[in-house]
Amino acid sequence: MSGSIKAIDAVVNIWTPEALAHRPNWGPGFFVGKMKADQGLMEGISLEATIDRMDAAGIEKAFLIAPKSGRVGLPGCYHLPYAVVARAVERYPDRFYGLAGVDPYEGMEGVRQLERAVRDDGFIGAHCYPHWFDLAPDHAKYYPFYAKCVELDVPYQLQVGQSMIYAPEHRTRSVGRPITLDAVACDFPELRLIGIHVGIPWVEEMIAMAWKHPNVFIGADAHSPKYWPQAFVNYLNSYGQDKVIFGTDFPVLDFARTLREIAALDLKSVVREKFLRGNVERIYRLTKR
Repeated sequence: MSGSIKAIDAVVNIWTPEALAHRPNWGPGFFVGKMKADQGLMEGISLEATIDRMDAAGIEKAFLIAPKSGRVGLPGCYHLPYAVVARAVERYPDRFYGLAGVDPYEGMEGVRQLERAVRDDGFIGAHCYPHWFDLAPDHAKYYPFYAKCVELDVPYQLQVGQSMIYAPEHRTRSVGRPITLDAVACDFPELRLIGIHVGIPWVEEMIAMAWKHPNVFIGADAHSPKYWPQAFVNYLNSYGQDKVIFGTDFPVLDFARTLREIAALDLKSVVREKFLRGNVERIYRLTKR
């Protein structure tokens, strides 16, 4: 458990029945079979039940993703309407923040949608799964979105590391090598980039990017803390203590179990506070909201 620290989870999938209705053909094979998520969650849970789970784990706030998961029309791909997350945030503004999904193939219309989500609906950043588009993070199609995030002064969160096989028809290439953030950070030094999913299996490459670039950070989610490579735990507990933020990718990881596993890592108290709350507050400017 997080003890006296009120944790902030930076990567959470909204899992209400309404949200799941926008995920075509997404059965339990990946979440339950591969990721060992709770079978009972596959029918969806209410926002209130999500908050109850957060409270039980010691998590005060969560970032809800409105993902754009691939090009609509392709098998298994979907766009969760921003409005689904916006309504959840409006209903529980003290518990949830929204992240707006990015589809690089939408071009300037997608950029305008992102701007409206931030300016009009209170979203606090962008989110992207590069592997769903078969475009590495340094591809030119993303650049208008990066530029808009700099203009809006909001972070850009994206998956790095290997992609997963979600189902036989949902195979995607692992285009999110952490090293591809190097060109992006060089071209947009003001852009706050968060590489989520730890960067596994290229963890040391992700650490190198966070060490090199002041505005590149690591999201520690989707992989159980008890299985984190020792190099990453050492980095978090030492010179990387200001560069890593906590997440679960719920329901991929359970809130309470993840916090218990983090407690077992025996992190320094100052590191634990930064990791569970302080760093994400600074990176996302939450204290100014």
